[in-house]
Amino acid sequence: MLKNANIHNLTVFKQAELKFSSGLNVIVGENGSGKSHLLKVLYALIATSAQEGSKAHGYSPTKATLQKAFADKLIRVTRPESLGRLASRKQGRIRCELELQFQSDQLNTAISFATSSKSEVQIDHLPEIWQDKAPVFLPTREVLSQYHWLPQLYRTTHVDIEENVIDLCDLLGVLALKGPREKAIAKLLAPLESTMGGKVVLDQNGRFYLTIPGSGKMEMPLVAEGLRKLAMIARLISTGSLLDKGYLFWDEPEANLNPKLIKVIATLLLDLSQHGIQVIVATHSLFLLKELEILSNQVRDKALLNQRYFALNHSDHGTVVEQSNDINDLQTLTLLDEQLLQSDRFMEALG
Repeated sequence: MLKNANIHNLTVFKQAELKFSSGLNVIVGENGSGKSHLLKVLYALIATSAQEGSKAHGYSPTKATLQKAFADKLIRVTRPESLGRLASRKQGRIRCELELQFQSDQLNTAISFATSSKSEVQIDHLPEIWQDKAPVFLPTREVLSQYHWLPQLYRTTHVDIEENVIDLCDLLGVLALKGPREKAIAKLLAPLESTMGGKVVLDQNGRFYLTIPGSGKMEMPLVAEGLRKLAMIARLISTGSLLDKGYLFWDEPEANLNPKLIKVIATLLLDLSQHGIQVIVATHSLFLLKELEILSNQVRDKALLNQRYFALNHSDHGTVVEQSNDINDLQTLTLLDEQLLQSDRFMEALG
């Protein structure tokens, strides 16, 4: 579990210290406030540890391995022209510092790099062990309909595709789990499959389908995009990628969804956060936030609610982070204020 992230001079962030909950974490902010940058950088560092650990064959992390691996992953996920472009844009030489603290101190990691850095970071604190499970990053758009050609294109051609998308494709292609955990998987899948009207399957030719009882298979490009986003989650649950001790990063889960499906997503986010998944989402949807608040109020056992909310706000000194365990404690949700003002104007126009 990620406990804290200390950030200095990362893109729009001059300084920020974020304290995460072990369950649901919601980051709210306007466009340009750094939501996506934050999610991608956190993901890149955790994913590097998991991916390098899978190749280490029992060896512990070393600076020689991670100096280039961290830099390469940051570049491939965020796609700057050089690593130093991720540092805050100011006159002179600026140093970006990133420190992640985990529930297990052995995973703690700190790196830094300057605006002049090309493809290597400085390891300021070396983790003692590897992450034992790959994190999941869900972009704003679905990838199931592109799964059969996208990874091969990325690995054989020079294309500017963010590598978190390719990582997601790799996780989607893992075989579905069988055995003792099937019952837990079935419970999480039930509301998704009910909403989709069927089950997600991967055929031998590497194409995903939605199998609908009484109607056969429907190829994924013909399925509505909102349902394809649900299908991605369903597949990741069935493979165990989203089942206990994992991380889910999701950028704007509400994108291209109608309110009915956003309600399904809100329920799913809470369910996953109560099944051992640390969920970190970025949004600017008032509807999603309100739905999460409604669902949270309906939970009888408040001990199950482990939540944290972050508001990102522009200032003369970069993006400022406000945070609390209760969304109602945040005072500077500018974007939400605009949506509420629009509702007021609408009511006045009707009157």
